[in-house]
Amino acid sequence: MELTEDLARSYARIALGHVTRPYPYKDDHVFASEADVRPPRTAHPAFFGSFDWHSCVHGWWTLLTLRRLFPATPEAEEITALADETFTEEKLAVERAYLDRPEARGFERPYGWGWLLALHAEAARHQDREWGARLEPLARAFGERFAAYLPLLTYPITVGTHFNTSFALVLTRDWAGERDAALVATIDGWAETAFADRSDYRGWEPGGDEFLSPVLTAALLMSRTWPRERFAPWFEALVIDNGWLKNECEPAFVSDRSDGKIAHLDGLNLSRAWALREIASAIAPHSAVADMRALADRHFAAAEASVAGDYMGEHWLASFALLALLAPR
Repeated sequence: MELTEDLARSYARIALGHVTRPYPYKDDHVFASEADVRPPRTAHPAFFGSFDWHSCVHGWWTLLTLRRLFPATPEAEEITALADETFTEEKLAVERAYLDRPEARGFERPYGWGWLLALHAEAARHQDREWGARLEPLARAFGERFAAYLPLLTYPITVGTHFNTSFALVLTRDWAGERDAALVATIDGWAETAFADRSDYRGWEPGGDEFLSPVLTAALLMSRTWPRERFAPWFEALVIDNGWLKNECEPAFVSDRSDGKIAHLDGLNLSRAWALREIASAIAPHSAVADMRALADRHFAAAEASVAGDYMGEHWLASFALLALLAPR
């Protein structure tokens, strides 16, 4: 689990190959009338590639992150040119206007919302370009949506797919930390209500199409919300004391990588590697840390070779591999 320049260039080539690939495309679009029939590029001139809107967004997060970390590579120059072409005021205004449709209230909620905020946070780090400023109106719109949505969400959504609440809130809280103190407070209060009293996890994980761990994403959110002295004993009671982490959290087997849903399990292995690394850092020093890091390595190794290959995984897996590689060691 080390992000070398060669690996970074490989991931960059993968993402460059799909963020502007228009088809196949899975559209999250509600038709109100015949007037809403249109190709994806019309509604989403910035994020029309990568099979779906959210994958295009986090494909761009991957590209900008790699540009920042490896600015001297040939791919960084190509990323810069393509980002200048993509993140224009005109194109992003169309993306923002799409959200004003009444039928777009649930568009990409919450997964795409969280990833757009992560993209904005990364774009703002590139101070030699205007990408962050141009993305900010779109990011602020999604931040406002989270602030309005969470008070209505009585129960957390704990599935291991795009509807998972905790994963999106981890990304959102990281974005809001220096930008929106009120949103941070809203997230923290919601998380407290949703998860503070949870313990002794016995969920049937993994599900056959999951790319997130329901329990580890919730734990990762709480690690952002609570100080170590409160989080560590809560995490022990959640998955360590009952043996779940030791006996149940094994890398998932992927039977068919050409099936987009089954290929999600490669993402589960990568996202677990990320979460395990992040949580291990949050509870350190703790007797479980070394085992958790070793388990993270096993999960990463189970999926690493599948980041490239079939397009059903290739259009999104590099982002999750990069999350894992950037996690504390």
